[in-house]
Amino acid sequence: MFKQITASEINSNIFDLIGKEWMLITAGDQNGFNTMTASWGFGGILWNKPYAACFVRPQRYTREFMDKGEYYTLSFYGEGNPIHKICGSLSGREVDKVKECSLTPVYDQSGAVYFEEARLVIVCRKTYVSTLDEEKFTDKTLILQNYRSGDFHKVYFGEIVKVLQKV
Repeated sequence: MFKQITASEINSNIFDLIGKEWMLITAGDQNGFNTMTASWGFGGILWNKPYAACFVRPQRYTREFMDKGEYYTLSFYGEGNPIHKICGSLSGREVDKVKECSLTPVYDQSGAVYFEEARLVIVCRKTYVSTLDEEKFTDKTLILQNYRSGDFHKVYFGEIVKVLQKV
């Protein structure tokens, strides 16, 4: 069971949530969705509203759903959760990750998808999308370290429209 809280009531450090605990990015709706593990992202205030952003590489199946849909969710399950290995190493094109991880999909009123097993869910309404541009990197070592294949992330900015915390 979840209770709705505001973004400012999230009592976890955003750096620990994303960088240590990791998250599942889920996009799509009840007609089809995919989820993936991510450890890159951020949250804060943008355009005078609470926002979260996440990064998705072009080869990820989830990106198709991110591009089509208006909403996405970021969900957290605790540090070291085995679902992150499955959802980060297997493709939803070939494997039913929901079944493999014994996850229970929940369909939000907005159409967004999250999972009953999460301890924290952030529902975002996509408002801005951009692909990282090689020419705009002022520190070129980041390209060598992260983009040797030229597979630059697409960044998705989403207004946080709902936060659900497990009770």
